[in-house]
Amino acid sequence: MISFFITNAQVEAKEEKQINIVYGANFTKDEAQFPGASIFSKDDERQVQFEHQGADLWCDIAIFYSAENKLRAIGNVRLQQGDSIEMNSGKINYDGNTKLAKAWENVDLTDGQMTLTTDTLYFNREKQESFYNSGGKVVDSTNTLTSIIGTYFMELKKVQFQDSVHIDNPEYIIDSKQLDYYRVSKNAYMYGPSTIVGDEYTIYCERGFYDTKIEQGYGVKNTTINYSNRIIEGDSVYFDKTTSFASATNNIKVTDTINNGVIRAHYAEVFKEKDSVFATKRAVAISLVQQDSLYIHGDTLLVTGKPEARILRAFRNAKFYKTDLSGKCDSIHSAEKTGVTKLITDPILWNVDNQMTGDSIHLISDLETEKLDSLKVIENAFIIALDTIGKVGYNQAKGVNLYGKFIENELKIIDLVKNTEVIYYLYNDDDELIGIDKTICSKIRLFMENNDIEDITFFVNPEGDIFPEEDLPVDSRKLKGFIWRGEERIYSKEDIFDEDDNNIQLVKIRGIDNPVDIDTEERERSGLPPLEKPKGQIPNSKATKTKRSFLKKVDSNE
Repeated sequence: MISFFITNAQVEAKEEKQINIVYGANFTKDEAQFPGASIFSKDDERQVQFEHQGADLWCDIAIFYSAENKLRAIGNVRLQQGDSIEMNSGKINYDGNTKLAKAWENVDLTDGQMTLTTDTLYFNREKQESFYNSGGKVVDSTNTLTSIIGTYFMELKKVQFQDSVHIDNPEYIIDSKQLDYYRVSKNAYMYGPSTIVGDEYTIYCERGFYDTKIEQGYGVKNTTINYSNRIIEGDSVYFDKTTSFASATNNIKVTDTINNGVIRAHYAEVFKEKDSVFATKRAVAISLVQQDSLYIHGDTLLVTGKPEARILRAFRNAKFYKTDLSGKCDSIHSAEKTGVTKLITDPILWNVDNQMTGDSIHLISDLETEKLDSLKVIENAFIIALDTIGKVGYNQAKGVNLYGKFIENELKIIDLVKNTEVIYYLYNDDDELIGIDKTICSKIRLFMENNDIEDITFFVNPEGDIFPEEDLPVDSRKLKGFIWRGEERIYSKEDIFDEDDNNIQLVKIRGIDNPVDIDTEERERSGLPPLEKPKGQIPNSKATKTKRSFLKKVDSNE
């Protein structure tokens, strides 16, 4: 009795898998050429038709091996599965046991929304996957996509393109090593070297996402966006054409291709229409001044304006460094059009060993030569330098305002005006202290050589004297308002960053170290619940190996 039930179950299972003849038309056999096969050919009314587990096949000639449950269809072949999937070709080999099909000669497959064309297509009805490896093209309402290798996952409505992937769209083109394309959402996920070229932008990345309908996306590996006159690089870069906006996170570099300036930070935003860049998290702007790099840092950097009228602002805890010039203040305002850089609120400037302070400090560049031309210290100007010979006292000069002149990038002349005072240590040729000059007058001119005071000229009724060292008390050797801030001096480009800047914890970029399941990500993006993996779904990392074995199985059916 048990044996009977087992035998019946086996028979029913075999019958369920059996390819069925719907319309045989003309019948013949050719044992010499096709041993064991039944040969059917169309008549004047209709084509030969077969049915198998929800799929119908029509052709001009069919060579059917009923014992092996295999079929070869020849001439005007059409395979229809359900209401949406239709495949046309010149020939098809089909295995009813494995539900594997190979179609060749002018193959096209459509699901009603897109059409795939290729020379040879392999169709796994069990897994609902189709695959080509000799070049193919997919066309839908938005894009035309081509590649050497392609796999269409029908339940996911996804096509995975590999090797020489290319997308043609009236607004842009995409080239990639591998690209997964979701037919419904028109979203593309890129792997390996990929380039997107639009009317006003070029994007390169080695892992990224792109919404092909609205030209919006991001890259999370070696990403670069050439955006009008700026190049944006970072660990993660986001782009949106509609809002003319881009942002970047971690290890960012924004290059101004016109003014040759660079901004580095760990977060930045670029607004194309406003011609502006916002940067924070260890942000620094770098520009070239007479073959020397100028570094400007602030908690926040903001660059605005057209190339010829760019304005750079550094807010809160602003600092800058150049080989012979450095400083700090609350904020910095630098205008390309005027060539004026303003140090605002509690500014301090170091010209090599000379410390300058005042209510506001302006650095002025020559607009034609782009060289540093002059400086102004407005209100309460004070300049201090350690006596380089005695190493104990300080040379000092103060006034209401200070005006300095640079010649070939070196500060040569300093004028102090209104209520000026000076204390200066005088030495003979043998570096022996002659005395300490303490003078007040209306104006003082300092002549500098090698960034040290070489000579002093007093204007309009100077009053003072040169005191022997022993005749001038120590507490009288400092002018009123004297504050030495040597411990704050910035000696290198690294000094512009404080402890908080250097200890920033970078955001963990999703998808770099731990690749995400893009099928799940796509459903999350579309607001859909998680999808249970189709039976036998191939993990992405093993896809190529599995496809090769699939190819071998199907070829053996010929």
